[in-house]
Formats: sequence, structure tokens, C-alpha cells
Amino acid sequence: MPSRKDIPSIVKNQRLVDQRRQQIIRAAVRAFHEKGYHRTTTREVAAAAGFSIGTLYEYIGSKEDILFLVCDAVYDDVTARWKELQQSDGTGLERLRQVMEAYFRSVDDLQDAVLVMYQETKSLSGDALAYVLEKETRMQQVFQQELAEAEKLGVIHLSEEARPLFAHQILVAGQMWTFRRWALSKHYSIDTYIRLQIDQLFYGLRVQDERKETCGS
Repeated sequence: MPSRKDIPSIVKNQRLVDQRRQQIIRAAVRAFHEKGYHRTTTREVAAAAGFSIGTLYEYIGSKEDILFLVCDAVYDDVTARWKELQQSDGTGLERLRQVMEAYFRSVDDLQDAVLVMYQETKSLSGDALAYVLEKETRMQQVFQQELAEAEKLGVIHLSEEARPLFAHQILVAGQMWTFRRWALSKHYSIDTYIRLQIDQLFYGLRVQDERKETCGS
């Protein structure tokens, strides 16, 4: 399965490669968002990044590589924020809220990239698509693990069967900010959206708890 390291580059200075690819990613997100992946040429991406087409191909091997880098950048940002949280002292519901908020804010910061990623991932070839979907699965598993830890602490009661589905609901709640932002942004700031979404998700957990207690009695 490919990774970012498998994308060819004529330039050997890794620091420069990373810097230039960040420029390419930002330019590609703007171009793909405006015109779509298929209608955007690599020459247009190069121009938006301030490169010649020849310079662009010093850092990638194909147009698909650019889309792959866009997808990878989204997951890298989310993962980096979660790693920062690993140093925090939060536990239980506080920890769960921190992890959710970090995810929502990452989606907000990269909303155009997230939108492009979900609209255009289908354009990736087999191995590259499998890699991107695997990263999506890992994100869902992070939430699933956080829910399991909260369950162990007794702050939530969520069945093992329901845990994967609830983790997917968290992911979708974040993604909705990009898909429905044309409507949501008219009524909510990102801070309000995060607060209301997390409150609703926590309410779902409390309802689960109440149902468990009712069945037990």
C-alpha cells in the first residue's frame, strides 16, 4: 500500500520537498474546490502554487499524487492534534470532549480540503484509495477507543455493539460542517456548532445510560 514517501521527487532535500508540497496542497485545494479534480489541470495547479509545470513535476509524479497528498494532509492534521492531547491530563468526559473538539476544529481549519477529499477520493487508484480509506478507519477507531476508555471509567454506558456506530456518528458530525456549511454558517459560528454537536452527542450517551438503568430495574 502506498504512502507519502512513495510519491516520487527529483529533489532530495526532504525539508524542501515538504515545504513545496504544502504549497502544492494549498493551491490544489483551491483549484479542485473551484473546478473539480477532473477539470483542473496540473498546469493550473502549478500556476496557483507559483511554479512552472516543470518545477511541479520535481515534487510529484502525477496529478493523482496531488490528490493523494491533499487526503493525507487532512488525516495528518487530525492525528497531530490528537497526539498533542495525549500530553493532557484530561480524563473521562473531559477527555472525550477534548478529542471531539480537536477533530471538529481540524475539520473547520481544513474545510475546503475535507470537502475536496470526500468529493474526489473516488478518483484515486486502487492502492491509493485503500490507503486513504484505511486512514479514515483509523480515525473512527480512535473515537471508538476513547469511548471504550470512558466506558471503563464508568462515565458512559455504551454497548460494545453500539460503540463503532457512535464513533462513526462523531466523524459524520464533523464532516457535516463542510458539507452543509453553506447553510450552517448562516446560523452558527464554529464555536457554537462544536458546543451544540458535542452536547447532543453527550445527550445520546446519557440516554443510553438511562435506558440501561431502566432495563436493569
